[in-house]
Amino acid sequence: MKYHYSIGTIIPCLIASLSQPVLSKPHLASSSNQQPERPNIVLIMADDLGLGDVSYYTRDLINGKPLFETPTLDQLSQQGLWFSDAHATTALCSPTRYGMMTGNSTYRSNAPWGTWSMYKESPFKKTDATIGRIGQTQGYNTGFIGKWHLGGDYKTKEGSTIYRGEKRGYLPKVDLSQIVGGGPEHVGFEYSFMLPDGIQGPNYMAFENSKWYPLTENSKVILIDESSAVVPEIVSSKGPGMGDSAWDTRKMGDIISQKAVDYIHRQNNKKPFLLYYASPMPHLPHIPPATFDGVKVKGSTPTAHLDMIVELDLQIARIVKALKAKGMYDNTLLMITSDNGGLLFSQASGHRASGEYRDGKNSAYEGGHRVPFIIHWPEMISKGEIVNEPIMAHDVVATIAAVTGFEANENQMMDSMNLLPLFDGKTELASREFMLQQGGTDFQVVLRKEQWKLIIKTNRNLTDWKPVALFDLDANKEEHEQKNLINNQEFKVLAENMLAQYLNIRSSGMRTTPLL
Repeated sequence: MKYHYSIGTIIPCLIASLSQPVLSKPHLASSSNQQPERPNIVLIMADDLGLGDVSYYTRDLINGKPLFETPTLDQLSQQGLWFSDAHATTALCSPTRYGMMTGNSTYRSNAPWGTWSMYKESPFKKTDATIGRIGQTQGYNTGFIGKWHLGGDYKTKEGSTIYRGEKRGYLPKVDLSQIVGGGPEHVGFEYSFMLPDGIQGPNYMAFENSKWYPLTENSKVILIDESSAVVPEIVSSKGPGMGDSAWDTRKMGDIISQKAVDYIHRQNNKKPFLLYYASPMPHLPHIPPATFDGVKVKGSTPTAHLDMIVELDLQIARIVKALKAKGMYDNTLLMITSDNGGLLFSQASGHRASGEYRDGKNSAYEGGHRVPFIIHWPEMISKGEIVNEPIMAHDVVATIAAVTGFEANENQMMDSMNLLPLFDGKTELASREFMLQQGGTDFQVVLRKEQWKLIIKTNRNLTDWKPVALFDLDANKEEHEQKNLINNQEFKVLAENMLAQYLNIRSSGMRTTPLL
């Protein structure tokens, strides 16, 4: 299966999009030629998982020798759809999580560069069609488990004021007994087990259904620093902060994946469910557990970073096992991806986490945002395929909407493409003419148009825009700097036109995908 961009200007692209069929319900050919029952939906987002962190990619796709094995991810890849040109919304965690929830590019939010503090205002609007709201509206049970990193509302102890201050250190005036707004339950998830910052800090606690979840009977909310932590390595580079006195990063993968298993086992066949499982692995700090479900983890690979990927694979194995035990596996749409590309070579202990691609997390180069993306649905996808269609992680939102029969309005999921036409292996997707992407803390953005990729340097306040790189990804997928065409006069007009197009798309607020 190979698909290509259509080429044209913005206006022809929009005209073409209006001619596409509107899908409010899935239209797929199953092996029995019968419309399946609405599937359960499980969306899994890993944290800092690169292409090179999946042994299927290294062994089967680039003919390399993996340093470790990810058997669950490999099997799901081999039996489902592997997208070779898939991209996170941005090259960093928080803004991608906004995109994955709403189907919008991050520049549409109130925090285009990310919502990095658990005490910041949530980026979600009441009118956003979040995946939780979509599922809830369409009669699904909805659950969120794992890393949030999208802000929230916590009161001060003195009264009804919402705290918006410092996120690090000792914060005795903040009431951390519950989250009163901006959390999973406030955007459509009926059940939630939430880690505000994942495992990275500077907050080290869990919330279940918006209330603090004590990890032990003797838990207290204290300042977690190197002197008070269970082990000093728990305090990451993000610094000390408020947390559960019993917080142990080594146990969090076990806790959250068991919560996911418990959630699945509570379901029945009367009502489908949608579960968003946001694992905080393999993000720093890299302190893996000794074992997981009887399998050795710590020391099972050459580095602690790779051990964390082994644990992630075992977490996913738990979820798969639970689905099979409930008889739900065949009619569960399972989608797996990552919030950004893999860690840089130095951070990954000498491992090429982003595979063939340049750089990694936090970079506008391909390694920063090109990610694993797997779709598995046995009842609808009968064999493994590699799909070369360029897609974005936030395409899951329109896909979920189409599967559940949700009809969006013009101001919802404005950058999300319905991927359902690809599932039967016969139907071509109404391809994007362009993709807007975003780097990280160096404030770089990207316009991708067919094989051409323009990297633009801006600033936090968006007052300056300067093209700094132009690559032909067909001829230079590794983005070698000596083949940067930005100063080549032959491509000057192309670069200028792409910059103008990028700025027009952004400033106009136009939709970039067809309306479902």
